[in-house]
Amino acid sequence: MKNTIKVERAKKNWTQEDLAGKIGISRQSVNAIETGKFIPSTVLALKMAKVFGTNVESIFQLEKQD
Repeated sequence: MKNTIKVERAKKNWTQEDLAGKIGISRQSVNAIETGKFIPSTVLALKMAKVFGTNVESIFQLEKQD
């Protein structure tokens, strides 16, 4: 699964720490999600979409092998 979290953060000029604080997780967790090492829960994905003001599908996309 690929994601656009880094791009969305850049649009808002947020650090990983900023995003982490807004959704209640650690900066390390944000990093793991951004790099594809961790797939977030549905609730966490929805929280991210909400703080970015977009929908989940614009942040997370399935790849062919998924």
